[in-house]
Amino acid sequence: MSYLFTSESVSEGHPDKVADQISDSLLDNFLAYDAQSKVACETLVTTGQVVVAGEVKSKAYVDVQEVTREVIRRIGYTKAEYKFEAESCGILNAIHEQSADINRGVEREDPLNQGAGDQGMMFGYATAETENYMPLPLDLAHSLLTELAKIRKEEIELMPYLRPDAKSQVTIRYSDDGTPEAIDTIVVSTQHDEFGKDKAMQDKIKADVINILVPRVKAQYPKKVQALFGDKIKYHVNPTGKFVIGGPHGDSGLTGRKIIVDTYGGKGAHGGGAFSGKDPSKVDRSAAYAARHIAKNLVAAGISDEVLVQVSYAIGVAKPMNIFVNTYGKSKVKFSDSEIAKKVEKIFDMRPKAIEERLKLRNPIYLETASYGHVGRKPQTVTKTFASRYDKLVKVKVELFTWEKLDYVDKIKKEIQ
Repeated sequence: MSYLFTSESVSEGHPDKVADQISDSLLDNFLAYDAQSKVACETLVTTGQVVVAGEVKSKAYVDVQEVTREVIRRIGYTKAEYKFEAESCGILNAIHEQSADINRGVEREDPLNQGAGDQGMMFGYATAETENYMPLPLDLAHSLLTELAKIRKEEIELMPYLRPDAKSQVTIRYSDDGTPEAIDTIVVSTQHDEFGKDKAMQDKIKADVINILVPRVKAQYPKKVQALFGDKIKYHVNPTGKFVIGGPHGDSGLTGRKIIVDTYGGKGAHGGGAFSGKDPSKVDRSAAYAARHIAKNLVAAGISDEVLVQVSYAIGVAKPMNIFVNTYGKSKVKFSDSEIAKKVEKIFDMRPKAIEERLKLRNPIYLETASYGHVGRKPQTVTKTFASRYDKLVKVKVELFTWEKLDYVDKIKKEIQ
């Protein structure tokens, strides 16, 4: 008996993702000029308005207005008709100093004994069903929107009506043993210009999604995934019939409201903490990345085809309360899940400062995480440039998505198999 599983994604122009990108761009600018900055930055976007709030401890001074406008500009909100536009939107800055009560629990004389910036539990997950160890429904949903954004920005003539806001959803049919059998349903809703009568617009966009977008996404995958694109896929494209009003004008956006899109699309588990706008002393972010790093390396090392890792912390305490591993009964080694967890604890130092150093998290690497998923991405080294009217131009070489590296596979094999 087969079953269906669905995941969704949202584009960089979705209101919640606009908010996430503003928060993470501000974080990057603080870290570029002061690597020890403590930042917790929240953003609200709505019609013609951005509100930025939060707590910061930093030696740097960041031009909140210009950083915010550049993010909105880069996403593509550059026309007054969108009713949310980079040059004209109002920006309210309500950032203030970080609480001394929080800071006293974090900083220590010995940096490696730095306490966790908050309590909570974090999860990491990995599965062997895709080459990047991500659940296939979410990976396909992300790919649909990254390709749609590429068309909107770089190949305008293909779908010239596209606007920045979009959502996707993919339903996969699985066999009882968890093997993907076919793509059952694809949903794409994309904001668009008004270019005709409602039915004609919907028909044109649906035809372009099926004949232009989907084949380009299909071509990105290996043959075993391409085989899932059968001729019985159900398509729902702009199912309301019209999506002209969108972005922050159509729906207010908030930082941290797309945590399932950011992670595993509903597979595995989530501790509830958002990522964007938080510096790595906040274990909501850094420990979730570290847990993904562990889970991915465990699957790549052949320990199991599916792994969930949980870690939890108390605020101000360096050592985690627990490390939990679940192999879903798919373990390929002689050890129990609890024994695997003990060995993981031996291999990986999960104190917050150790995570920061291992994954190089005190660098301005976060804007790139704020759309199309924080996990499942390709590790790469890039040079980023930061300009400030208050300080010198900064060029910094950074590694993106270090938690996606398969750099602990040999250590795991040596210790566990």
